[in-house]
Amino acid sequence: MLGMNKLPIAKRAQILAMLTEGASMRSVSRLADVSINTVSKLLVEAGKFCAGYHDANVRNVKAKRVQVDEIWSFTAAKNKNVGAMKNPVAGAGDTWTWTAIEADTKIIISHFVGGRDGECAKWFIDDMASRIANRIQLTSDGHKAYLEAVEGAFGADVDYAMLNKIYGASPESAKGRYSPADCIGIKKDRIEGDPDMKHVSTSYAERANLTMRMHNRRFTRLTNAFSKKFENHAHMVAIYAVWYNFLRIHKTLRVTPAMAAGLSETVMDWANIVEAMDADAPAQKRGPYKKTAAEISN
Repeated sequence: MLGMNKLPIAKRAQILAMLTEGASMRSVSRLADVSINTVSKLLVEAGKFCAGYHDANVRNVKAKRVQVDEIWSFTAAKNKNVGAMKNPVAGAGDTWTWTAIEADTKIIISHFVGGRDGECAKWFIDDMASRIANRIQLTSDGHKAYLEAVEGAFGADVDYAMLNKIYGASPESAKGRYSPADCIGIKKDRIEGDPDMKHVSTSYAERANLTMRMHNRRFTRLTNAFSKKFENHAHMVAIYAVWYNFLRIHKTLRVTPAMAAGLSETVMDWANIVEAMDADAPAQKRGPYKKTAAEISN
């Protein structure tokens, strides 16, 4: 088996492509004929680079309607089982991935992996606001943590509404682990500014989160594919976001979201990303990562 230091660009590009198509790390190891440690090291290296690449390149986004949502997973064990773990690990428990998507260009403006509390909401919304160039219409679900976070990040300079879903009681025959109650209605609440109530929706964000769950083995339910390390979960989300924004042609747009948003002129591929990672590696020894990522993007 080959070591990562000697892996050619095409092989590393193949590994990253398989990871973003929903393959597990061990299946990637077998298919690419490399050790599991090689896949793991590449995941960490690419995750750090992609986080910096997103940070440097998804800036000054000209957005109109932004939708935010959260997607659930867990690290090492679900919250209820963390106390019974024989070998506790840092970050164990429910893990929430926050995403912000622009309705027209479908670009993921911001992503954040953490808890579902007010502090995480504040970090996520502050980061999203820092990347947007103009006043937007914002829609979230009814999670109350958004209220203070949006107020702190935007003040009155936003048209913000919440969409609350109303659920009925589930019949006994339909109750199960993943059988939620039927949604019998929605309630739209204006929170700030003058949002166009016709466009108060989280449908695009929810659909984007479904795509993330389908393309990321760590989100697969009822398997042992969940993340064992919190950091690796965050690395995989960062890799996915770069793939979704810069590499994947959106079927409706027929270009990548980054191209639709005016942040990229061409469709990139994983070989481009790996080449940029190699170019960045010596520079990382000289200074902070984000500075070198900005240099690459320019």
